[in-house]
Amino acid sequence: MRPIRHALRHAAPFLLALAAAVPLAGHAQAPAPAWPTRALTIVAPFPAGGVADALARSVAQRLSEQLGQPVVVDNRGGAGGSVAAAAAARSAPDGHTLFVGSQGTQATNAVFYKSLPYDPVNDFVPVHAIAGGVNLLVVPPDRPYKTVRELVAYAKAHPGKLNFASAGAGTSTHLTALMFQRAAGIELTHVAYKGSSPALTDLMGGQVDLMFDYPASSGPHVQAGTLRALAVTYGQRVASLPNVPTMAEAGVADVESVAWTGLFAPARTPPAIVARLSAEMEKAIASPEFTQVAAKAGVLPLNIAGPKFTAFVASETVKWQDLARRSGAVPQ
Repeated sequence: MRPIRHALRHAAPFLLALAAAVPLAGHAQAPAPAWPTRALTIVAPFPAGGVADALARSVAQRLSEQLGQPVVVDNRGGAGGSVAAAAAARSAPDGHTLFVGSQGTQATNAVFYKSLPYDPVNDFVPVHAIAGGVNLLVVPPDRPYKTVRELVAYAKAHPGKLNFASAGAGTSTHLTALMFQRAAGIELTHVAYKGSSPALTDLMGGQVDLMFDYPASSGPHVQAGTLRALAVTYGQRVASLPNVPTMAEAGVADVESVAWTGLFAPARTPPAIVARLSAEMEKAIASPEFTQVAAKAGVLPLNIAGPKFTAFVASETVKWQDLARRSGAVPQ
């Protein structure tokens, strides 16, 4: 995938350092520990019932079948995922407690919170990506701009006039809009809402001019004609909306935004267990069952394993933290 290749290019120095740290063949290796010996727990930083929860439970089901042990999802919301992250970080590094992290828990929380009860880098080992949710640029159908180029031209001709809605300060819907402004060279006014639903309601009512939102929530409105989709923030078109161009195709480069999730293990988890987990996750993410769940949720399976996922997380951390700092949000 193009966004993954783009992320890995920026992470090349990290990969070289990682490769240099790999022990030479022929050196004595510690015997692989017996694993798993009991049920596994996946700590998830979101409430039950949502899209991310459905993905985590699908992964848990696949892993349970593959490993021959129960795998349960422990939902712990609060503080932007910090509650769950801290609990997972404090767990025993034996491969029986895992964590679903995201660009929020692993990157932007460090900007939006004055102090974190965990260290996003040193407390976790990246295991494998899970899925990525892209954003759609959507506008009311009665607006004079019908394409991204027309929107950019209108914004430049009327500086400061257009506003954009988001699901809240610091969310990917907010940060993606900042990325778009920067790439397009325009100025927009941010209107933050408490969630995607009220933001979409005002967007369809004409109170705001544009929004970046997930296909799962805005896609049905696009198909119904109550919203117009101008572009998708990904390197390829989305299967559910094949006529919507990518942002690059629409005329603005460097606006690729994937709100991703991935599986992490506590630091000091034995490398043999991490490697086994990564291999099992690779099979789980590629399974028809998970692919079906992801398609229904309107997200993209991300089959990025091992060192490549480590490099991806490192690159995404730089990108999202930069956007978070530019957002002007005051740390809580």
